[in-house]
Amino acid sequence: MTKTVLILMILTAAAAMAAAADKDNANLPAGDRAIRNMLPDSEPTLAIWPGQAPDAIAKPKTETVTGAAPKSVLRIRDVSRPTITVCKPKDVPANGAAVIVCPGGGYSILAARKEGADIVRWLNSLGVTGVLLKYRVPRPGGDFKKHHHGLQDAQRAMGIVRHRAKDWGIDPNRVGILGFSAGGHLSASLCNNYDKRTYKPVDAADKLSCKPDFAVLVYPAYLKTTMGYGDFEKIDPLQQADKMSPQRTPPTFIAVSQADGYAGSGMAYFVALSKAKVPAALHVYPGGGHGTGMRAYPLSRWGKEAEQWMRDAKIIPHAEGAANAKKKP
Repeated sequence: MTKTVLILMILTAAAAMAAAADKDNANLPAGDRAIRNMLPDSEPTLAIWPGQAPDAIAKPKTETVTGAAPKSVLRIRDVSRPTITVCKPKDVPANGAAVIVCPGGGYSILAARKEGADIVRWLNSLGVTGVLLKYRVPRPGGDFKKHHHGLQDAQRAMGIVRHRAKDWGIDPNRVGILGFSAGGHLSASLCNNYDKRTYKPVDAADKLSCKPDFAVLVYPAYLKTTMGYGDFEKIDPLQQADKMSPQRTPPTFIAVSQADGYAGSGMAYFVALSKAKVPAALHVYPGGGHGTGMRAYPLSRWGKEAEQWMRDAKIIPHAEGAANAKKKP
């Protein structure tokens, strides 16, 4: 076989694989297609439920995407088929840690670029596998609370990540969750509601713990029952503050902007964690607002602070230079 023929065979095979991938992507809901466009080197999109999701609403609307232009705010609407998109580090060695990312959007939409794909890329730069969770929105209504579908999806996603940990090169004991706004509420809710699945177990993934090993909450909403800076004792009942403990509750990093009306939510949650002696860090920045991801200074500094927090907690290894500096007297 000549070198030219071999090259042609390789190119033909690559083209066939690309065509098959394009066909597969075309069959995905709009939100998943948008996510794959932002994270083209990710693992195949994985629907987290083998059939219909539990407590599904009747006659759901078709999933849509707005703001797909690169500098726009990409919003995914009407999600009835929740998925995870797993993206491994490519430019730096993977260190085994993984983080499930929960975009915000008031449990109405998902801000899947600035609070999703952008964050997955940042995690990848730290050697962490990012898992973007496209959870169900909008709020289910009826007798269900605003978080009901999201918590089911988050519990299921955490079990799947641990079940597939070996396949994806993940340490099942270093799987965290990171969320923004409503996604921050969802992340905290999983940290405090993992003892029992909120749905009928489906398969082996649901036999594994869905407790996060750590959490990062960025301008989390709804963690107390009032707005503003007062009433820190009025914690969202779903968080079960009376049951928090270092053994039960994952260590947590919280970042808020002083200019955000929801800042008191994250602060109150930090106070509850502190009273229970749960390892926690709170960073308050004078500006940056709400819903800005990593894009608005000075709130955008949360990424550097969270990185250092994860390194100090031995979730991810220290950079070689920093590790050597710590050893000096």
